[in-house]
Amino acid sequence: MAEISLLELGRVREGFTRADALHEARRLAQHAEACGYKRFWVAEHHNMAAVTTAATSLVISHIAAGTKTIRVGAGGIMLPNHAPYIIAEQFGTLEALYPGRIDLGLGRAPGTDQLTLRALRVHPEEAERFPQDVVELQMWLGPVQEGQRIEAVPGSNSNVPLWILGSSLFGAQLAAELGLPYGFASHFAPQALDQALATYRSRFKPNEKMAKPYALIGVNIIAAETDEEARYLATSQQMSFANLVRGQRKLTQPPIDDIDTYWTPQERAQASAMLNFSIIGARDTVRKGIDALLERTQADELMIVSDMYDPEKRRRSVEIIAEVMGKKVGASAY
Repeated sequence: MAEISLLELGRVREGFTRADALHEARRLAQHAEACGYKRFWVAEHHNMAAVTTAATSLVISHIAAGTKTIRVGAGGIMLPNHAPYIIAEQFGTLEALYPGRIDLGLGRAPGTDQLTLRALRVHPEEAERFPQDVVELQMWLGPVQEGQRIEAVPGSNSNVPLWILGSSLFGAQLAAELGLPYGFASHFAPQALDQALATYRSRFKPNEKMAKPYALIGVNIIAAETDEEARYLATSQQMSFANLVRGQRKLTQPPIDDIDTYWTPQERAQASAMLNFSIIGARDTVRKGIDALLERTQADELMIVSDMYDPEKRRRSVEIIAEVMGKKVGASAY
């Protein structure tokens, strides 16, 4: 059975604050830990009104400080936005504070629009250096070599696990070449999933740290007591994607009875294409959906997005998914 993990953006809900979103994210991580999830990742996005995880390493520390055993990490850091040396220092610090619990997923997309990219003082061509930057980051996180005059402190010899993340064949090829675990963003860009997984597995080069490929895939899962309730709760995420199609940056909205009153047929088609890998329903529906997805992809791990408006309903969704996956669900100690 595949491992299960959670991806979090710290979404701000209508009627609530950014601080509320960050505290709710930590509480969700605590609940995920009690439910047997393997990882809790946060993603770097900029200039998005509903997303509070831009300062990704700070949010990771906030989450890790409130949990005890679950792995916490970046899903991911958009490396072209940063000097590899700085990321080595940040994640070396996190590893020193929370040893054995930190992951570092890396992407080459900017995580924002071109105007914001200029505010970040980043040139678009920086993305072309992504493979070299990944190798450089590995070096800073590895052992100090004889004669090495610059050291990442903390960072050196921390060997924080690196992942390559992506939604195209480029990331699959790079992860295979470097012998790193690979995460595919099928929760919002599913089109190339099958080809990317085949490319990654067929080209993977084993090394002393990884003898065989390890593939993680993103999937949207909204679970509830009934299929009808799950479909109702899922409308918040569907509205968020409709707003994305419209170029509107709204906060997460409460669910509505009929999503077709919110989006046009064209918006529905565009949003549904991005949300193609979605499983919405009660236990049996979720179980069948997960079984079909794993049969198709043979994924080693599912990175689950379970976005909805009500935090309590969201925690229940996380719990139901864990139960379906055979996890022993315990009470949170927090």
